[in-house]
Amino acid sequence: MKTKLTCITLAAFAVPALTGCLSGKAERPALEPQSSVAIFDSFEYSGNDSIYNANPLPDESSFYNPVLAGWYSDPSICTNGEGDYFIVTSTFTFFPGVPIFHSRDLVNWKQIGHVLSRPSQLRNMEKQHVSGGIFAPAISYNPANKTYYMITTNVGDGNFFVKTQDPFGEWSDPIMLPEVLGIDPAFFFDEDGKGYIVNNDDAPDGKPEYPGHRTVRVVEFDPATDKCVGERKIVINKGCRPEEKPIWCEGPHIYKENGKYYLMTAEGGTSTWHSEVIYRGDTPFGPYTPYKGNPILTQRTLDAGRKDPVTCAGHADLVKTPEGEWWGVFLGVRPVANDRENLGRETFMMPVKWTEDGWPYFMTEGETVPLVVSRPGVTRGEETTFGNYTRTDEFNDSTLGMEWMTLRGPATGYYSLTENPGYLTIKCAEVKSAEKAELPYVCRRINHHDFNASTNLTFVPETESQSAGILLLKDETHQYYLARTKKGDSHLIELRKVTDGGSASVASKELDPSLSSVDLKVKGKGLEYSFFYSTDAGKTWEPVAEGVDAGFTSTAEAGGFTGTVVGLYASGAE
Repeated sequence: MKTKLTCITLAAFAVPALTGCLSGKAERPALEPQSSVAIFDSFEYSGNDSIYNANPLPDESSFYNPVLAGWYSDPSICTNGEGDYFIVTSTFTFFPGVPIFHSRDLVNWKQIGHVLSRPSQLRNMEKQHVSGGIFAPAISYNPANKTYYMITTNVGDGNFFVKTQDPFGEWSDPIMLPEVLGIDPAFFFDEDGKGYIVNNDDAPDGKPEYPGHRTVRVVEFDPATDKCVGERKIVINKGCRPEEKPIWCEGPHIYKENGKYYLMTAEGGTSTWHSEVIYRGDTPFGPYTPYKGNPILTQRTLDAGRKDPVTCAGHADLVKTPEGEWWGVFLGVRPVANDRENLGRETFMMPVKWTEDGWPYFMTEGETVPLVVSRPGVTRGEETTFGNYTRTDEFNDSTLGMEWMTLRGPATGYYSLTENPGYLTIKCAEVKSAEKAELPYVCRRINHHDFNASTNLTFVPETESQSAGILLLKDETHQYYLARTKKGDSHLIELRKVTDGGSASVASKELDPSLSSVDLKVKGKGLEYSFFYSTDAGKTWEPVAEGVDAGFTSTAEAGGFTGTVVGLYASGAE
């Protein structure tokens, strides 16, 4: 058994790897197996992407894109005007919902919690697809009442918002907005104290002229009553060049600068034709005139064979610093080959420039998203959300760390950190990983193309239906499961592949039934996964299967809006 795991810094890494290190366990005897539960002693995740090793950061004010590496999609950013910045991203059906990150300098980000941290805030998640649930959260600050708002869509429940005056603490229960139809709502609070909600909706009268024909609509919002006021009005129909039949004008935001209102939206869908466009008007309701230089952000015209590409750039949000600088966040994808990857849509950030005639833009068409960005005068800290690092969890706390998630609910009926203190204990519940249900599964994002994820497992299956181990999950029908299993009198370390046809064995190795503890490891390298086990506390690793197709769990093959997650799972029904 692993008695102690410590946080490891790899000398070749460009960014120090100290974040997430928890105190190690004291030396102690091996834990005895317990009936129908899996006991995980630890979990270690390490990433070592060659792009960071080949491009060390040039100075202490520099940072890597993506600034939030791994599946952190649909970013939104706000400031209170006093030097505090906050970013939120989508979580779909994962719990808790909507991670919130804080920074004082736009370079050093730290997760401070989740906006949707209670089941009462995440309703009707059962039976939703992994990529259902919470879409495109938008965070805003209203200086008139010193209140933060997060507004979003739960595709199983409708549009709603929550609010707080302390973003480091708890947020309210959902306040529903039944009159705001469609998706992707965002608040704008004007200098006179009035509020507005802007969002994506159906074509006029629900009669699209072509697939992807959508509108952007605005309605006034009263912060005193938390209700909408007056008529919702269409301010954008189709997109910035209607004659070209643009698709999916979505993720809208309104800003104000020098007395003018700016409406920014994504266009082109969230795949490789994604882009961002900008409009300008004299009121929040327009009329809005599109910028002739649109799009202000896209990577769609670049050579698909270029080195280290960033694709799908769009779904952006802007923020202004007290010093008058403008910065923006947006999502992008880093494919390995043929649009395949397992990281999902990640959060990128870069400075925003302005034209002489008053239009903001990220880049001109043909420019590439930069790998390295600098904010002069800022000192990068050791705890980073980007670059290479190793993070270890010994499960010594009574609650899970902020990087951990469950599916469709808190799963506290399935796992415990107090039943065996210092361990994560998961019940072999009568539920399969392919079900649209709350699962006995605790997972985290994959943040690197090249990564290792390992754990120590104490578990002896009592029946052929019981299993426990490491589960790589993209959705209900795209999974790899490295597990300890039982077949007849034989005990196995087995790799299973879960597809729409069910679960099938890919490879297996026999295990001595007298061994109750085993170490498991998944190694990802680009578009390949390899799976290993160890019976000598990680001194030597035996392969179960190597060079397995990782493209199977990519968005390009599986679809959906998330990235692949890796975590610890047990079942009595597999």
